[in-house]
Amino acid sequence: MSKIHEIYSVLFKSYGPQHWWPGDTPFEIAVGAILTQNTNWKNVEKAINNLKAACVLEPAALYDLPIPKLAEYIKPAGYFNIKAGRLKNFLNWLCDSHSGDLASLEKISTSTLREELLAVKGIGPETADSILLYALNRPVFVVDTYTARLAVRHNLIDESSCNYHELQDIFASSLDRDQKLFNEFHALIVCVGKDYCRPRPLCDLCPLSHLPRNT
Repeated sequence: MSKIHEIYSVLFKSYGPQHWWPGDTPFEIAVGAILTQNTNWKNVEKAINNLKAACVLEPAALYDLPIPKLAEYIKPAGYFNIKAGRLKNFLNWLCDSHSGDLASLEKISTSTLREELLAVKGIGPETADSILLYALNRPVFVVDTYTARLAVRHNLIDESSCNYHELQDIFASSLDRDQKLFNEFHALIVCVGKDYCRPRPLCDLCPLSHLPRNT
């Protein structure tokens, strides 16, 4: 068993299935992926609940919403003026190029969709890949700070060469190209990152403590 497979196996036994990403619709999940930048999920939930209460959490309604009003609704998510702009950029892409219909994206290849998402101002690799994986069910491995921290500490990659795409390739190339597996693995990495693999790690308590690691 490779180290990456062992990490997944241990984390799954420790935490069980995570049922990610929380959201009632693919569109809500995509909005959440943008709002969660630089904040925690509780704050995102508050912002999303505001949009639901105002009955605007659907593409056409948000597309028509003035940016100041959108910023007001998503204020709990922090950086609300910036995020309102990013959401509008995403909505402009979705509504102007794809008729505001996420289902219409099914015909488009994952690589093309990723390029289009990355061309939207304010959407970087992690957000684009989160939308692809969680909202659009594409087999794309999402990399975040927790993934990088775990990979460096467990000698999967050298810190000096730890960039997004190399790290993504290390995980994706070691696993079956399976959307459900990628979904579960990323969620489990977030769990262990929050609980143990912190900036000041709690290695002795971590379920991965038996694995070789950098000290």
